[in-house]
Amino acid sequence: MAKNPAPSDEQANPAGPGKNRPTPSRAESVAGRRRPLVPDTKEAKKAARAQMQVKRDQARAGMAAGDEKYLPARDKGPQRRFVRDFIDSGWFVAEFIMPAMVVVILLSFISVPAIQFYSFVVLWGFILLVVIEMFVTSWRTKRAVRRRFGETKLERGTGWYAAMRSLQMRFLRLPKPQVRRGTKLS
Repeated sequence: MAKNPAPSDEQANPAGPGKNRPTPSRAESVAGRRRPLVPDTKEAKKAARAQMQVKRDQARAGMAAGDEKYLPARDKGPQRRFVRDFIDSGWFVAEFIMPAMVVVILLSFISVPAIQFYSFVVLWGFILLVVIEMFVTSWRTKRAVRRRFGETKLERGTGWYAAMRSLQMRFLRLPKPQVRRGTKLS
């Protein structure tokens, strides 16, 4: 009778198909799948916050630069880009409404009734002039858009968009102006 030699490591763990290990108990498999109820740790939250900040900074820079990818729906499209450039290339009285209001507020602190009265009269005249200019700006912008893109291609709200952009001070406009004042748009 020949005795079988003791199995070596190679024979104990054959390289064929199969798992080659004992079946785990139920407690072991449940423990292997267990995850914390709240998976976010302080480090993960900090990393997520930093990543969101980077994305926000990219979006802010893209919007300021006029990148279509980052613009809100109201600012997207070739007509809106043309309207922005059309408005940004000109001078408008409406841009100076806020500084005029600040001056009137400062003048109202002076205890001379005549100065207070006339400053408010001038302010109301200025506001009337701005409203008239906004209507004219809307009309001029619509005419320019029709000339550039075709008579039937005018998007809704183009005139209002132009009027509201002309009302903002140039350095506060978003997306930032891409053309210099006085630039002729064809």
